[in-house]
Amino acid sequence: MSASVENPPDCLMWMDALTAKFDGKGSFGREEWDALLGHCQAVSDWPAVAFAPELIAAYPEAKVILTTRDVDSWHKSVVKTVNWRANDPELKWVSNLDWGSGLYYPMLRKFWTCFFHDDFLNRGKEVYRDYTSQVRAIVPPERLLEYRVSSGWEPLCKFLGHKVPDTPFPRSNDTDAFVDRCRKRNLNQMMNVAFRALVVGVPVIAAALSASVAMTRYVPEYGRQLIGTAVA
Repeated sequence: MSASVENPPDCLMWMDALTAKFDGKGSFGREEWDALLGHCQAVSDWPAVAFAPELIAAYPEAKVILTTRDVDSWHKSVVKTVNWRANDPELKWVSNLDWGSGLYYPMLRKFWTCFFHDDFLNRGKEVYRDYTSQVRAIVPPERLLEYRVSSGWEPLCKFLGHKVPDTPFPRSNDTDAFVDRCRKRNLNQMMNVAFRALVVGVPVIAAALSASVAMTRYVPEYGRQLIGTAVA
């Protein structure tokens, strides 16, 4: 999710992947995944979550971390975060004016409506259960870690073969922080739109005023010259 926001053109490739999977238009295989994710060491969150089988097949050597939690608390949290964002009228409005949002918002809507059958409120829990069952079924046990974020560093680092860091485990992606980031992003994009309008609009207005002054000053004089010529 962060990469698609930080590099909006990635949204075009994510949209190609979503269209290939859910609409059957085009293809998206290892070559395309390498072009989109080849520079990454790991991928998480959405829209990548919609492609668990495809990514697991494309990268059979990769380890898989399946984060789990109580489905009811998960659903309640997502209603207030990603579901809110996917239906944010402010983001929809900005997407008509800002190029970055214009790439990101359609991809987000495509993911949200396809992955959750256009009914997250009623079918979100079903999709969650089906997804976790699917991942468990297709990933060999030695490559799969079922992980709860509340467990902290230890099981995660053991699975990945890294030492436990001295720094505290990060806990910054709560509901309030998510909504706050999204609203700040909306505001920044609105300011970008206003700035571009100012940069483009002021020279256009100045040019129009200059043309108006020129017409007012020189056209009457030119007209008098034409009249004098006709009389002569």
